[in-house]
Order: sequence, then C-alpha cells, then structure tokens
Amino acid sequence: MTKMNLILMAIASWMMLGCGGGDDAGSSAGGSGGGNPTPTTSAPVVSSVTPANGATDIAIGDVAITVTYDQTVQLASTDKSKIQISGGTITALSASGKEVKMTANCPENSKTVAITIPKDLVTNANSQGAGAYSFSFTTVAAAAPVNTDIASTPVVATTESAKKLYSYFVEQYGQKVISSVMAEVNWNHKIADNIKSATGKYPAMNCYDFIHIYVPENNWINYNDITPVKEWADAGGIVQLMWHFNVPVNASTTPGVDGSGVTCTPSETSFRATNVFTEGSWENKWFYQQMDKVVAVLLKLQDAGIAATWRPFHEAAGNATYKQQATWTKSWFWWGYDGADICKKLWITMFDYFKSKGVNNLIWIWTTQNYNGDANQYNADSDWYPGDQYVDIVGRDLYGYTAAKNEQEFREIQARYPNKMVVLSECGIDNSTNTPYANISDCWNTGAKWGHFMVWYGANLCSNSWWSDALKNSNVITRDQLPSLK
Repeated sequence: MTKMNLILMAIASWMMLGCGGGDDAGSSAGGSGGGNPTPTTSAPVVSSVTPANGATDIAIGDVAITVTYDQTVQLASTDKSKIQISGGTITALSASGKEVKMTANCPENSKTVAITIPKDLVTNANSQGAGAYSFSFTTVAAAAPVNTDIASTPVVATTESAKKLYSYFVEQYGQKVISSVMAEVNWNHKIADNIKSATGKYPAMNCYDFIHIYVPENNWINYNDITPVKEWADAGGIVQLMWHFNVPVNASTTPGVDGSGVTCTPSETSFRATNVFTEGSWENKWFYQQMDKVVAVLLKLQDAGIAATWRPFHEAAGNATYKQQATWTKSWFWWGYDGADICKKLWITMFDYFKSKGVNNLIWIWTTQNYNGDANQYNADSDWYPGDQYVDIVGRDLYGYTAAKNEQEFREIQARYPNKMVVLSECGIDNSTNTPYANISDCWNTGAKWGHFMVWYGANLCSNSWWSDALKNSNVITRDQLPSLK
C-alpha cells in the first residue's frame, strides 16, 4: 500500500467518525446521526409524593395526589385506567412541569390505598420512561360515635330559657352542627348581617365578647345597653358570650377609655392570678370589680329571658403542656400563667360568685388545648379541667386545620371527656400561613361531629364561599331553622 493510500484511508476514517457513521454515535442520547448529538440525560426519578408514602389519617373522599420528579415530565398516555390502585378509584390524571397530578376517590375509612404508576407511563422530553413507582397511604379510621352519656340538664343554669337551650344542644348533638360567628369587638351583629347578605342565611348563633367591659359607660361602648343582643335573640338567634378578661399593666395604671393601659398578656402586666385570692390586693379588687360589671349585664339579659353560652378563661394552658419546656412554652393569657391549679381556682371562683349573684342563665363552655394532635410533643391539658360539675360543654379552638385533623381532635377530646358535648369553640383561617379552614361539610363527613362551630372575625374570618358551602349544607343549622328557645 502506497503512502498516499494510507493518507486517504486515514482521512476517510476520520470523516466517518465526524459524521456519526459509527454504530454507537449519539445512540445514548437518542440522536439520529446527523448534526450535533442530543445531550445525554437519565430517565425521570421520583423525588417526592404527596400525601407522603405511608401517610395515615387521610380524609376519605377525593384525595389530591402529587408525584414530583427530578425533571420535567409528560404522560405517554392519559388513560387513567393505566394507574394501578387498590382501595379507591383514579378519577383525574395530568402532568405539568415536574409534577404528575391525580385524584383518587377513596370512600372507605381505615383503608390502605396502594397506587402504582407503571413503567414508562411517565417520560421525559426525550421519551425516556421512568421506572414503575408504588406508594400507599391509609385513610382515617371510622368516626367514633358521639358521646351519649350526657346530663339532661345544665350544671347550674335554672332559667327556663337556659334549660331549653341546653336541651336543644343535647338533641342536636351528633345529628347536626349549629353555626356561629364571632362579633367584632363592639357589641353588635354586623358580621352576621354581612354573612346573611352574602349567602342569604344567618348563622344560628352570634358570639359577643366582654373584652372592653372595663371602659366606663357612655364612651365608645356601653355593655349595659343590651339592645344589640336583644335584637339578635328576638330575631330567633342563640346568644353566645365570652370574655377576654383584660387587666391593667400595673397597680398604678388607670385604663384609658380608648382601650389603652390594659392587656391579657402576662409579659405585659404585673397582674398575677395567684394574688387574686389575697384579700385587699389590687388584683383581688380588680377581679371582683370587673366580675360585678359582667354580672350586671348578665342579669339584664336574664331578666329579658335570654340564655347564653358562656366561655371565660379560654385557651388557658397555651403552650404550657409542651414537653420540651422553653421560654416560649407558657400560657399566653394571664389566667393560665400561674399554672393549672390557680387557673381552675379562678374558674370555680367565678362559677360560685356568679351563682351567688343569681346568674342562672349560662351554659358553661371550657376550652381545652388538647395537645394539637401531637402527643409526641404535647401533654394533654386534663389537669386544667375545672371538673364535670363546673362545665357543660368542652370546646376546642383550631385555625387552618384540615378535615382529618378536625376528626382527630374531635375523637381525642370526646374520649377524654365522655360525659360532655364537644364543640369547635373557635375556628377560621390561619392568618400566619394564610391556610384556609377545612369546609365544615368535609369535617362532618370525615367524622368531626362538633356540636357547633364558631368562626372568628377579622383576618381569621372565613370567605363568603366558605360560608355559602357551610350554610347550604343539610347538616348545618342556620338561624331560620331554630325553634323558639326563649
């Protein structure tokens, strides 16, 4: 072979390699041979799934599922039947970006739902198929039956209207949930009026707060004028009452008529609950002065034939039951700051004082902190409970909770207080995370059969669409459905 032939052969070999003539040229990237080869990529791999693999207490009904991959993906087929599932039915399937979304209808409680996405159903842009992926979750257990061993009469109320109100609560418990909304801090029913305008229905109950009872009469609020409350009751509504019990920041402070100089927060005041029981202390004097103001209003309502639920000293434990104690694991209201025994003593003192003054028209609601559904981090607050003889109803305040978490809390509280009705004494949007509250219909269907729900106002107030869904539900009692309770 001549030198020239060797040179020509070398050039030909080089040209074949440069043009992809070799059998392996560009094959790993799916190239067609001509031009620059497509960059090599790997098949898609799952990076996360929601609900998480192995998750429990998932609400029954339609479950939204998101499977996230490590790269942009698409579906080789949108045929829902290709998804293998036991314990439910796939009703929707789509892909967008790195996510494959599906909806699984899961109708049974305590059911493990197993799902498999088959091999090559999910691909990347180069048609490289992902491997099969399997995961599972378990739906929430069937709801426990509601408490039935409940007293037929209230613990202290003796007026006819109070006994009728309590009997109505017992009759409806576990059958339907009674709707309620919190009034603004003023003595009014404006928010309830707004809900009526938006939905065509009034909530059955309206809750008023004695938060500014310390303000002298004839200033911006006058609790002794019971007209707004009487208007609500005369229209057939149920009255609820609570008390953010404000105290002066110190012994020498004179509270302002504009709401200044008072607080409920322990870190902002030298007022200590322990000293309430020391005769002649400034805390003792303030405590009884304010109770007398409230008593005067309650007796006016009683004389008008109006009974009400009564929820003082709410959320007493705060974060005090957190197992890993720290600077922030305290009660966030002064009435709980000195501990469970002092808080219970405050409750019983008020209970006995109101009774001695002839207040007999109240249904007493105590608010548990439970342990936020997490027994690993929180102890139960049973030590804070005043006792069955001082409490008619046990409430719970929840914000931004899912239906499944509602059911969990309801179940736990019922088990702890088997002789009491259990209610959702506050609820609404969690405005710190902007998390909406679960629809009451979903809570009810999941098994959280609260005796009533009461939505907070302001930034926590649920949307008009939320209220529309609630008040049109056949399991929710609105004002127009109430019998005469006076």
